[in-house]
Amino acid sequence: MKATIIPGYIYGSLTAPPCKSHTQRAYAAALLHVGQTIIRNAGHSGDERAALQVIQHLGARVSVKDVLEITSTGVNPISNAINCGESGLAARLFTPIAAICGEQLLIEGTGSLLRRPMEGFSEILPSLNVAMEGFNGYLPFKVRGPMQARPISIDAGNGSQFLSGLLFALSAVTKEPLTLEVTNLKSKPYIDLTLEVLAHFGKPVSHKNYRQFYIDPALFVHKETIEISIEADWSSAAYFLVAGAIAGNMAIKNLQTGSKQADKAILEALRMAGAEITTDNNCISVQKSRLQPFDFNATDAPDLFPVLSILAACCGGESSIAGVHRLFYKESNRVESITEMLQDFAVPFSVEDDTLFVTGMPHLQGTIIDAYSDHRIVMAASVGALRANGPVEIPGVEAVNKSYPGFFDDFISHGGRYTLNI
Repeated sequence: MKATIIPGYIYGSLTAPPCKSHTQRAYAAALLHVGQTIIRNAGHSGDERAALQVIQHLGARVSVKDVLEITSTGVNPISNAINCGESGLAARLFTPIAAICGEQLLIEGTGSLLRRPMEGFSEILPSLNVAMEGFNGYLPFKVRGPMQARPISIDAGNGSQFLSGLLFALSAVTKEPLTLEVTNLKSKPYIDLTLEVLAHFGKPVSHKNYRQFYIDPALFVHKETIEISIEADWSSAAYFLVAGAIAGNMAIKNLQTGSKQADKAILEALRMAGAEITTDNNCISVQKSRLQPFDFNATDAPDLFPVLSILAACCGGESSIAGVHRLFYKESNRVESITEMLQDFAVPFSVEDDTLFVTGMPHLQGTIIDAYSDHRIVMAASVGALRANGPVEIPGVEAVNKSYPGFFDDFISHGGRYTLNI
């Protein structure tokens, strides 16, 4: 489907959708929890649906009522395969968890996930007694446990998702205190979110400067029933917060300012840009104002890069966004898709070493944006289109279903205008 966005003003208030990173971690914890888990405010994006299907294939029983009820006895597969959809988090989170059992399981996915490398798997999993078959660095491949807990060292320079999976899996299988040595950790806030969920499920894991992680089952506490409520998603909220800053007046409700989510850093970037921000009881309001250039390091929050580039394109002067090395293996090669988006919007930019430099313009160019079927490029381009001097066509807008299915509903109900063609 192709959307044609009409430039204009966006305004009003909305409640941010549930956080898919939090939802998927809650699903992992619920699968490993022997007992019942009650989950409130679980999301329904493509990534979240894929994760829910994964835990069902690994033996969890799911009942959907006013809340989500999950009953589990641990990893007891009812299928010989799990499909992670297009979710890189699901693939890296659930592969170590699937390897807890002694059955051979096929780990597969769809679309862009099949082109995203699975770093560290072949180095770490065999050292934990996990056999791998057909692994060439990408999905699909097969694993067979049972995983045996041992002290390990892991280089997390390519991201934290696999480390999160190992923390969940090893917390489930170890009978003795265990230490993980970690180097080059990126996306530390996502590890904080993992540790928060583990602690909520009675499995506290401590660390020393994110370099050593300590798992001690003597500290674990088991409860038959655990309840958890999913936070609102700062990543999804970021698009409308930036939209308010460059083209309107938006209030996003239900955002927890004390959240561990990495993308809460959007507030820091907006403040650096001089945006007019008001915070009141977990409601963040941002309204259009004269914006100044900013220098921001997005290494720990790479998902913000597309919308930060749009923010920078609307600031007066040259802004810099560091952390380009985190962009290559997403739903698209985001170095390519972001810079092409800026070029099509007629925004001057350059990439030097690990930093994107963007020179803001009074208006962006009406154009056609190739979003590369990347949900975050679709949403960032839609926000940028509000400041264009003519209509902006974006093919493949159904990609937003991966993370924010209601994006265009929220966009149009708050003043945004677009036409949709199949």
